[in-house]
Amino acid sequence: MPLNRSLFLILFISSLYSYSQNIPTERKIYNANRIISSPKIDGIPNDQIWEKAADANNFVMVEPGDGDKIPESHATTAKILYDDEAIYVAAIMKESNPEKTMRQFTQRDNLNQSEYFLIDINTYDDGENQTRFIVTSTGTQADARMTGTNEDYAYNVVWESAVSQDENGWYVEMKIPYSALRFPEKPKQLWGIQFAREITHLNATYVWNYIDKSVGQMSQYTGLLTGISNINPPVRLSLYPFTSLVLDQFDGNTNFNFNAGMDLKYGINDSFTLDMTLVPDFGQTAFDEVELNLGPFEQIFGENRAFFTEGTELFNKGNLFYSRRVGSTPLGFNDAQREALENEEIIENPDKADLLNALKVSGRTDKGLGIGFFNAITDKQEALFRDTITGNTRRKVTESVANYNILVLDQRFNKNSSISLTNTNVTRDGHFRDGNVTGFLFDIYNKNNSFNFEGQAKMSNVNLPGQNKTGFASFLSVERTKGNIRYNLSNEFANETFDINDLGINFTNNYNNFSWSASYQIFEPTGNYNNYRIGLYGQHLRRYRPDVPVNTGIGGEFFGMTRKRFAFGGSMDINSEFRDYFEPRAENTYILYKPFGSLNAFVSTDYRKTFAYDIRVYFEEYHQSSQSDFNLSLEPRYRFSDKFNMIYEFQYSYQNDRPSYVNQTSDQVIFGIRDQKSIENSLNGTYNFNTNQGLNLSFRHFWSTASFLEDSYTELMGQGKLNPINYQITDRNNPDANFNIWNLDLSYRWRFAPGSEAVLLYRNAIFKEDKLSYLDFNKSLDNLFAQPARHNLSLRVVYFIDYNRVKNLFQS
Repeated sequence: MPLNRSLFLILFISSLYSYSQNIPTERKIYNANRIISSPKIDGIPNDQIWEKAADANNFVMVEPGDGDKIPESHATTAKILYDDEAIYVAAIMKESNPEKTMRQFTQRDNLNQSEYFLIDINTYDDGENQTRFIVTSTGTQADARMTGTNEDYAYNVVWESAVSQDENGWYVEMKIPYSALRFPEKPKQLWGIQFAREITHLNATYVWNYIDKSVGQMSQYTGLLTGISNINPPVRLSLYPFTSLVLDQFDGNTNFNFNAGMDLKYGINDSFTLDMTLVPDFGQTAFDEVELNLGPFEQIFGENRAFFTEGTELFNKGNLFYSRRVGSTPLGFNDAQREALENEEIIENPDKADLLNALKVSGRTDKGLGIGFFNAITDKQEALFRDTITGNTRRKVTESVANYNILVLDQRFNKNSSISLTNTNVTRDGHFRDGNVTGFLFDIYNKNNSFNFEGQAKMSNVNLPGQNKTGFASFLSVERTKGNIRYNLSNEFANETFDINDLGINFTNNYNNFSWSASYQIFEPTGNYNNYRIGLYGQHLRRYRPDVPVNTGIGGEFFGMTRKRFAFGGSMDINSEFRDYFEPRAENTYILYKPFGSLNAFVSTDYRKTFAYDIRVYFEEYHQSSQSDFNLSLEPRYRFSDKFNMIYEFQYSYQNDRPSYVNQTSDQVIFGIRDQKSIENSLNGTYNFNTNQGLNLSFRHFWSTASFLEDSYTELMGQGKLNPINYQITDRNNPDANFNIWNLDLSYRWRFAPGSEAVLLYRNAIFKEDKLSYLDFNKSLDNLFAQPARHNLSLRVVYFIDYNRVKNLFQS
């Protein structure tokens, strides 16, 4: 049984490698001094108090080279001091040609091409979880939570910084309050620490503590910060009250809404933080990039709601959390669309469930145990029907009150390994379905950090009215993680009842897939290349029940970047015939696609230049078939000045003669030959008056048509073959589609105080979908503009209140 095999492997590997050791490397130590009076944070580190601080210098290269000493012309020195409230950081960065220092004005967490200084702080010194603070040469702040190689820039805390520049270089001062950090409550602190300087115009990055890129992860190479003692974690209570005004106009109707609410952050103790949103307002989230979706799977979107992106690294363990499930389309939405009786019209049928409140608690103890708890509740949704003859109305519940929960336990050890247990569950009051998923995960490195063993075992349980469905899935991977030559072997399995779609997302189940890869890469410049990587890969996909092959493929890939930051690469693969069990939308039925090959290539020029571009081309061709795919992406960018930047993207795709699902009757699955064409134009422009005020324009127009060839309709038969039939097309069952969507956002953002901001947003949106696939681009665009446009103007103001500042104010 797969379950027994997976549990055996988990227990075996866990016991075999639970005593792995840390990466052997020489570690720098910095001893911080306590001060009584704090320095002025003005970007000019000439206060006499800085003379008490030791120098952290002798930086070495991490990119593109490996350990080369920083030139004297760009010598860099960092200093740290601390008091009862915060740590203070100063950096002195020499520059022999100050006019070459790249300075691009950006908003928070956006670095673009500015040069910057950063400090990584790991308060538990576990080699994995750390907080990153960055200041650019123009003074822009960026902060992130780091977990291994993952950088979560949705994480935002309040801290101070300032920069200055003169003929000798540029300078940074930072004040990081203890309220922005989580650290153990003990007399002496031992923190992992790393400094880095990005010299963009030299295409070089230097760090204080040496990093061996050929072994392990960069987060495992921090230096050690000592000297900090007898500090007490402050009361970490921050309030973010907000108000929003919205004016919405659509098709002659005008609505005005006022909303007020609050987000809250509270430090439960030195390790754990409670995040809560009360009366949430997501009216100013970015628009979703909706496309014409004719496939068997739902379209997924990125998360644009800050509460669901910030500090969620624990909840994403095992990929069981797709946050867009919370507040998504009610389960009974489509049923209500179909169930209108004769002479009835639908007056209301909400396409989103209202979020009532949400909270998350997360943190990590000084023993390396991470604990996360997430909860969200959405309101009941109903469809309203009205009889057009009698005027009577009736309601149908499309989703009951839903409760979403996640619990995660993640034990880290040896600065490179972890074992995790995670559970997600959704309860819907028994009206529709309840879901529960439990996963056991491990990610373990051996003694020399040369091999990684990763595995997952997941059990799902779905309660439907009158039915209980249990499923299982597993993943096992062994990877070489040291040296120039690396390789990987993995297996991914799921039985036919595995289902995590109540709070997660999985498109397919009932598979038993094997994959492998091997590569050669360099870690320091060689010849004309700063780095390059050559790889081979392959896969063999199988159905679990019945045990039959689905596809086998093999390919190769290349990536390279020259010393002048010109990147290029691509991949090429060949594949056997493919049994697609999902396109037919019927159980135990598949369509057989011919063997095919694909070619992918891209180039990317130096972003440091005023003008740069990216080009990507993809082509797929099927053997002994007219079916093919072609995709082209062009993305030029132009930096008009240090304040004004614009990026345009054009995408074109054409799918030719693809056998595609059309309809299903009681005894037939109907297919047709489809051509699909898509054109997308998007534009993103920013003008930043300074690092706290800026304008942003986001525009996207997506047009796609799907045309089915006349007299090409077939019935899907056994063994994936198609048999021609006479299928009558009417206005009701016509599968052709013409899809047009237009979105424009223009916003002004003003960060008027630390942690506080006001955003004025104008939004314009138009949508049109019909069956007129024969129309060309211009005609379709004319039809789109003939539709009523939605105009939305909103103002949202958020104010940051720190309990400690308020307390001190009242004490004064």
